[in-house]
Amino acid sequence: MRQYDAVIFDLDGTLLDTSEGIFRSVEYVIDTLKLPRLPEELMRTFIGPPIQKSFARIYGMDKAEADNAAGLFRNRYKENDLLLAKPYDGIFEAIRDLNDAGARTAVATYKRQDYAEKILKHFGFDKVCDIMCGSDFDGVLTKKDIIENAINGLGISDRSKIVMVGDSDNDAMGAEEIKVAFIGVTYGFGFGSSEDVKVYSNIGWADRPSQIVRIVL
Repeated sequence: MRQYDAVIFDLDGTLLDTSEGIFRSVEYVIDTLKLPRLPEELMRTFIGPPIQKSFARIYGMDKAEADNAAGLFRNRYKENDLLLAKPYDGIFEAIRDLNDAGARTAVATYKRQDYAEKILKHFGFDKVCDIMCGSDFDGVLTKKDIIENAINGLGISDRSKIVMVGDSDNDAMGAEEIKVAFIGVTYGFGFGSSEDVKVYSNIGWADRPSQIVRIVL
């Protein structure tokens, strides 16, 4: 018997390994603007949050500079690097198992809505997920806002029956703010171990997609 009626997934680091495409586009911006090169651990921090916020944080850019860098990134990413990604092993099977158990499934991602729809449809997630919610063009929406949009799209009012699944503190904090349960995955980009997940309110952690199913059901 399942404990939750709906499972909302993050995208980057939870459904898909999107690192290659994001790294290539960030490197393109770095080369174009002649910015200092970054070590891999800082490059990884670009995965997930709104891109203009990442450039501002790493390079100390003001809003205009960060918006310009984000524009360069988006043009490159959309046209060249968006689909350089791969689904995590077992993730489709996990979502199908949840669907077979009667759970609704959705995606809530910081990726811009058009990017999210394109990449999710390319890899077939639109066939197993009911709702796909992304960010706005300017990156104003918070993760809480995006999760809220997914919940509204699913039409489930009892938030005790909803769980968010993600690989980062943004996912954990968004779930906590909106008062839904949280499962942290440690195979993505953010959380490296169960100890990282334990910093936040959670109902469990998973080092592979099949463990998500066991926690939810």
